[in-house]
Amino acid sequence: MKKVKLVVIGAGSSYTPELIEGVIKNYEYLPVSDITLVDVDMGAEKMAIIFSLTQRMLAKANLPIQVVQTFDRKQALQDADFVITQLRVGGIDARIVDEMLPKSYGFIGQETNGAGGMFKALRTIPVIIDIANEMAEICPDAWLINFTNPASMVTEAVLKHSNNRRVIGLCNGPINMLHKVASLLDVEVDDLFIEFKGSNHMNFITKVLCDGRDRTREVIDIMNASDVDELGFKNVNNEQFNKELLWATHCIPSSYLKYYIKTNELLAEQDAAELTRGQMVKNIEAELFEKYRDESLQEKPKELEARGGSLYSTAALNVIRAIYLDDKSIQTVNVMNNGAITNLPNDVVVEVNCVMTSAGPIPLCTGDIPSPAKGIVAMMKDYETQVVTAAATGDYQKLIAAFVFNPLCPSDNNGIKLVKEMLVANKAYLPLFASSIEAID
Repeated sequence: MKKVKLVVIGAGSSYTPELIEGVIKNYEYLPVSDITLVDVDMGAEKMAIIFSLTQRMLAKANLPIQVVQTFDRKQALQDADFVITQLRVGGIDARIVDEMLPKSYGFIGQETNGAGGMFKALRTIPVIIDIANEMAEICPDAWLINFTNPASMVTEAVLKHSNNRRVIGLCNGPINMLHKVASLLDVEVDDLFIEFKGSNHMNFITKVLCDGRDRTREVIDIMNASDVDELGFKNVNNEQFNKELLWATHCIPSSYLKYYIKTNELLAEQDAAELTRGQMVKNIEAELFEKYRDESLQEKPKELEARGGSLYSTAALNVIRAIYLDDKSIQTVNVMNNGAITNLPNDVVVEVNCVMTSAGPIPLCTGDIPSPAKGIVAMMKDYETQVVTAAATGDYQKLIAAFVFNPLCPSDNNGIKLVKEMLVANKAYLPLFASSIEAID
């Protein structure tokens, strides 16, 4: 079997040990021979800790995998087969700004939604485009597996504004929802087919099939019998969706939709919280890296579950293994629509079921996304497309227009003030907006 070189960009992430655990578990079917860990100077200390822990994990597993760490990205990309991006431009501190500044204006402050998500995209997209272009030149046959949020916008930016088409956007949301539905129905994951339609963090389960039976309504009934969101994520409010809403729509939304249809409740929760999610994550990461430093630690610690990345490595390794083996499995990933959802534009990135092949993902055409889900997804795709263009070109006017018509902007005046303040706060990471920021500042 052909050996595989895996490159991890943003290797100083606290998630990396889970990824390494996945490599170990999948070695029989995915013979990774080389892992190259890459980060920037800002992440040097964390990457060194991750590098040492990775060595101990591989030694315990007794696998012949060579691991190296480097700050030379172009050198790292030599002979790469798969490149995973899990980077955070500006670190956790930039995330905290993304949360705190919108909050000061009475807006939702969140990592991937609203102003916070938009500015994470602005910081991230130029960097990922550079990586994608370097891959097209240095390792043109390699696949870019992007985990960096906001996954939908980042993936669309690469497909539209780089020279690289071998990119797949990935999120652990759909695979977590799949596993939780299996638990609710008390069946095996492999017995289920779940149809996903929408965009990353704006996705809907539109069909649950088990042994040839449509059990969507049964899942909704089980969810409605609970007081908490049975398919919820650690970093999102756990309140259940309104029961009548789920019955009326006959589909199950991602928990992230709560930012749009429970905005007042989440604003109140945000105002009452002593710490933002980013501040909590910063504390969690400090504790995790103290664990990772322990020379006796040879496996992923259980405490990593508090970070919120459940099944991260499962999602990543499932995709990589499927491409490597050409196994034709069906997985939910972020790809260009190209007719998969028939009532959305072809040239936008959607999160849908795809057949995984050695030539990449082939999206399944499952028809229209039903109303009213179609309305909000179409609105968000238009918004995301404008942000992608602004991020790739530094177009200030397009940025303003995009944000003001985002459903999470309740005021044009305050929205524009917020965008200006966030541009200034992020000026170190937004060189394409330098002239606009200078005019504001």
